[in-house]
Amino acid sequence: MSGAEERGEARYDVPLTVRGPDADPARRNGHRRATAAAAEPTPTDEPDTSTDEPAAVAEAEPRAGAPVAPPGPAVADQPGDHWDHKVAKGLAFLRRRLSGDYEVDEFGFDPELTDAVFHPLVRLLYRDWFRTEVSGVEHVPESGAGLVVGNHAGTVALDALVLATALHDRHPAHRYLRLLGADLVFRMPVVSEIARKTGGTVACNPDAERLLGNGELVGVFPEGFKGVGKLYADRYKLQRFGRGGFVSAALRTGTPIVPVAIVGGEEIYPILADIKPLARLLKLPYFPITPTFPWLGPLGMLPLPSKWLIEFCPPIPTAHLRDSADDPLVVFNLADQVRETIQQTLHQLLERRPDPFGP
Repeated sequence: MSGAEERGEARYDVPLTVRGPDADPARRNGHRRATAAAAEPTPTDEPDTSTDEPAAVAEAEPRAGAPVAPPGPAVADQPGDHWDHKVAKGLAFLRRRLSGDYEVDEFGFDPELTDAVFHPLVRLLYRDWFRTEVSGVEHVPESGAGLVVGNHAGTVALDALVLATALHDRHPAHRYLRLLGADLVFRMPVVSEIARKTGGTVACNPDAERLLGNGELVGVFPEGFKGVGKLYADRYKLQRFGRGGFVSAALRTGTPIVPVAIVGGEEIYPILADIKPLARLLKLPYFPITPTFPWLGPLGMLPLPSKWLIEFCPPIPTAHLRDSADDPLVVFNLADQVRETIQQTLHQLLERRPDPFGP
């Protein structure tokens, strides 16, 4: 018996605080992990005769009932970690852009810039403003070449941008749509650079065939300015598909043609009139008068929040017609088949969307 026990003094055991098995090291950014306070000492009723046991055993086996510090949250769950990650990612992106540490293809396409800047901006339009519904994505090839052919509308060609972003987001392989644009687009200094960086190129057969030959997914709008510049009274009435150059490109490369119908673009800037003399003076294909432009100035460029529907139709195979790429009869017949498919699908989508500005 020890001297303290002989004098009748009470003995106290102070349990040690033990960290949880999953506890992580404390963060260095100021977030401290909460630890349980030491328990209040309680007098023992019986004297402890195990004074000769090593201290390590006592530390490894705390007395039953002693409080144990709960495991702290993982570092990734700490407040601010999400924004820390975003800031770090943004700074790394800027560092690569400033140092030139990024790659573009022979057409100037920059996938990193497209994913970081272009798609997030357009996503605000197609997802939140236009409330776009997409169907038939399974008809778009998961790999290899494909020619997506759609109707064109909207005064400003937002339908092309919305189509490219929606397809990238909804497609299982997140494929990029390489858009073919008019010469006017690539004569405008800033717009031309943006179009090239985001995957666009001039709508000509040599470029289209090179892209398709590389296994790319190419988007084309055969109506051209006749489609985007038509009056609201002619909405969803497809214009002539030109000379069928897109069909020739598909036939030469044996690429399947995927028609796509887009409903919603006609209502964003309804064209009430076209001032042709002013358009010729400004060297523009048309000068639109809409309910908001030019009356509201810059605010007139804000698109109206119409409800959009996009449907991809079953692909039309062309591999068996590669020898007919220069046959005008085959080319025009196939172009008419694509046009008729899109027109019928537009009628079906309009029946599903009775209110142009509905939910």
